[in-house]
Amino acid sequence: MILSLFRHNKPNANTAIVDRTFAAIVDAARQPVLYANWRVPDTPLGRYECVSLHMILFLHRTRDRGEAVEALAQDVLDEFFTDLDHSVRELGVGDAGVPKRMKKLGKMFYGRMGPYWEAIDGRDLTTLAESIDRNMAPSGLRGEVVDIDEVQLARYSLAMADHLATLSDEVILSGDLAFAGAQTVGAGDGEA
Repeated sequence: MILSLFRHNKPNANTAIVDRTFAAIVDAARQPVLYANWRVPDTPLGRYECVSLHMILFLHRTRDRGEAVEALAQDVLDEFFTDLDHSVRELGVGDAGVPKRMKKLGKMFYGRMGPYWEAIDGRDLTTLAESIDRNMAPSGLRGEVVDIDEVQLARYSLAMADHLATLSDEVILSGDLAFAGAQTVGAGDGEA
């Protein structure tokens, strides 16, 4: 990616850690079971939703954890939005349209974070499933019926929040973030 040519100008001395952490988030969001079994749409918007979900889980784990962890989280979040900007441009959105699209995607992201965090904090599977369904499978989207397995995605999200909570701050700061595989949650076959 051409952006890597300019990384030396980035004020972050831990670029490799940020890159590894963001790569782990993207890898977790690309697990085939999410799309094949739990029916997240394998579209640019569906992939955005999956990466956003995993980014929100990462930010949930890193909130209120001290200056170093929060600085890393901010750098990873910045990388997420840089990658999102690049993806929007690859989809053919012209320079004039990118800021408007990025503003909309940013608003979507932050609009999901509060309800997801609240449901995770309250261990509220039903509310989390409803939020995921509302965001990943909005009704009337170009007339398409999107039938995701929101309950399994919510179970997975709660399990990932629990898993990430077991990782020490030192592991997070080393860039060795690891999400457990989606197939390990529940039946793994989309059954509620």
